[in-house]
Amino acid sequence: MGRHVRDRMFAVITLALAVVLLPVAFVTRPGRARERACQWALRFRFPKENLGGLDAGAGAAFVAARTDALWRHGQLIGLTSGYRDPRKQQQVFDDEVRRTGSEAQARLLVLPPEESSHVQGVALDVRPREGALWLEKHGVRYRLYRTYANEWWHFEYLPEHESAPEMWANPSVKAAQNARPEH
Repeated sequence: MGRHVRDRMFAVITLALAVVLLPVAFVTRPGRARERACQWALRFRFPKENLGGLDAGAGAAFVAARTDALWRHGQLIGLTSGYRDPRKQQQVFDDEVRRTGSEAQARLLVLPPEESSHVQGVALDVRPREGALWLEKHGVRYRLYRTYANEWWHFEYLPEHESAPEMWANPSVKAAQNARPEH
């Protein structure tokens, strides 16, 4: 079975589970039943995901986006990585330096803790690819934007933006852009 067929099957099953769970969700949280049923159903599909540590706005935006994606479009969006504490981010960066052989090469995929949006709790690495495509198309509604051209999975919560920001080629470019003084 191909990846696309498998992912579509998971989406159909997850949506069906959310529909079955909707009456119970309505009893527990009438005003947010669809969100709750979505959350429960996605927990079965992505049991290891952890939304803990995300910035409150980022977490709320992500939950709203994936609830909309599931109910309106039958699309799943899971979180593979969100908040990372500085020590974990340093470990990820150091591992990438060892793997690539240089800090400059490592920075193409991972930033050190003092520059990482994951440490700030506003970065979201999502899956599957179809979910990322949905988020790239609809994320502006939630202030969730794909920020790196070389990472289809990486989105950031940018509440100050009303339209998609310039997409950076790699994290080093973004760091340099962010370091520039405003005129």
